[in-house]
Amino acid sequence: MTRVKRGYIARRRRTKIILFASSFRGAHSRLTKTITQQKIRALVSAHRDRDRKKRDFHRLWITRINAVIRERGVSYSYNILIHDLYSCFSTMISNEIIKEVDWKESIILMLE
Repeated sequence: MTRVKRGYIARRRRTKIILFASSFRGAHSRLTKTITQQKIRALVSAHRDRDRKKRDFHRLWITRINAVIRERGVSYSYNILIHDLYSCFSTMISNEIIKEVDWKESIILMLE
């Protein structure tokens, strides 16, 4: 029988996987089966830790704001400050809406 030469597709897939795991240690960067397992594990960890990173930065942000608030004496805590900001903002928006509605009604009355 004649010798069958395999195509390049499987080799290209393996090289891509090996390049992904080139920085791993030991068999995790040499054996195809363990490379694929470690690749899955690394991608799962990356996906999970993206959310965890956001959570950690959010906590750090709240802590820093809280420290500045207590130092300056603006408010007692972060949640009271945010509540006050929301209430102030919502009243400001409602006032703007009332002004705009009154303005539109006055234009309609003028046109009639």
